[in-house]
Amino acid sequence: MKRMIVHCKSSSTEMALQEDGKLVEYATERSQARGLVGSFFKGRVVNVLPGMQAAFVDIGQKKNAFLYIDDVLHPHLERQPKVKPLISELLQPGQDIIVQVVKDAIGNKGPRVTTHYSLPGRWLVYMPSAAYVAVSKKIVDEEKRQRLKGIGKQLRQDEEGLILRTVAELEELEAIELDLSLLRKQWATILEKSKKSIAPALLHQDLSMVQRLMRDVYSPETDEIIMDCAQRVKEVASFLEMMLPGNPQPIKIYDKNIPLFEFYGVQNQLEKDFQRKVWLPGGGYLVWDQTEALTVIDVNTGKYVGGSSLEETVFQTNLEAAAEMARLIRLRDTGGIIIVDFIDMDRDEHRDAVLNKLHSCMQKDRTQHHILGWTRLGLLEMTRKRIREETAASSAD
Repeated sequence: MKRMIVHCKSSSTEMALQEDGKLVEYATERSQARGLVGSFFKGRVVNVLPGMQAAFVDIGQKKNAFLYIDDVLHPHLERQPKVKPLISELLQPGQDIIVQVVKDAIGNKGPRVTTHYSLPGRWLVYMPSAAYVAVSKKIVDEEKRQRLKGIGKQLRQDEEGLILRTVAELEELEAIELDLSLLRKQWATILEKSKKSIAPALLHQDLSMVQRLMRDVYSPETDEIIMDCAQRVKEVASFLEMMLPGNPQPIKIYDKNIPLFEFYGVQNQLEKDFQRKVWLPGGGYLVWDQTEALTVIDVNTGKYVGGSSLEETVFQTNLEAAAEMARLIRLRDTGGIIIVDFIDMDRDEHRDAVLNKLHSCMQKDRTQHHILGWTRLGLLEMTRKRIREETAASSAD
């Protein structure tokens, strides 16, 4: 069961997601500083840099947005030219262009934008000009994949692209078709607004943090939503009714004297899970060192002595570590290159089992990631895309 806990303050909203009592996601959104990821802008090309194969686009923010050549070419790889052209052949300074933000400004870097437009719905992702149908890789049953692909091909029009999401695995055609219809209308509205706007201009703002969570992970049959802000309950209920018409909406208004995050143990979990040293359930521990582009996680046996032999002790500690770090990577929204120094294992089957455990536990992570496997030095290497500012663990007013 998932529990979504929403705490509203005067200047921000905090969200915590618990799965079976464990904290797996945390995010905060300031009322006056919502992220831009997913939003559409009518921008104006400021600089074109052939040497970098990139352009800078004014979208009306403090820093110009960065647009790379690959984000200008056709979104379908098979439609792209075999020899990549110079970006100066595609864009010129002063040119107006519709772009979508794919990565917020982080540090000294401005936002990153693309012309590979996508609008996520409940059951599918709509891409106006991608010209293909795909199914989430997390659906492994071939029969279900083919069913969804067939639905996508049946519904797709002209140059549209569709990705059927994991949650659509058992969904009927009618619900998917309704979702697609809403997304088409959304895209038509963006295009119409672009015709009437002078660059730079915001054309469409992505959903709020809470709405994105509802869209992506909420299941009315099993999950509960707890909010301590009565004024926002109607907003959330209205969004759920639009997204899942006719379904129950078990939103609970929290009214106890104890602070919401304290009552559900969120504050205590945040304080523990964002430490440099994080203890594992069996007595081992992780040491977490993070830079802007690289995160190193070191696994140690610590107090764990439960195995029948040293190899077994090491193996069990590494299994625990794989499961816990998958949860923490998701919770901390760790991005970039991630290197894990597991405790050395002698047996290949143990190494395979630890790798499989990590793969399995990372399946719940909605953010794009790639587990590359073991390096020659015996380290585990993976990458994960981070699109928003680093999560902060503080919830002080």
